Amino acid sequence: MSERFGLEQIRQQTESKYALVVAAAKRGRAIMDGEPPFREGLAMKPVTIALEELKAGDIKIWVPSVGIK
Repeated sequence: MSERFGLEQIRQQTESKYALVVAAAKRGRAIMDGEPPFREGLAMKPVTIALEELKAGDIKIWVPSVGIK
């Protein structure tokens, strides 16, 4: 079974928890659409795989300097 981890461990990588959620959702969708995972793991669900990739630093989170209006 994959190691369980909380969102707080990953959230330290960015100031915005919303950017973290968007990045995980987009990467999860890409995995569902057929993109291979960046690393092998035991996770089965696409968003869990995306969160593991974020934790490992395989994905960088981009936060715009100005909010979208």
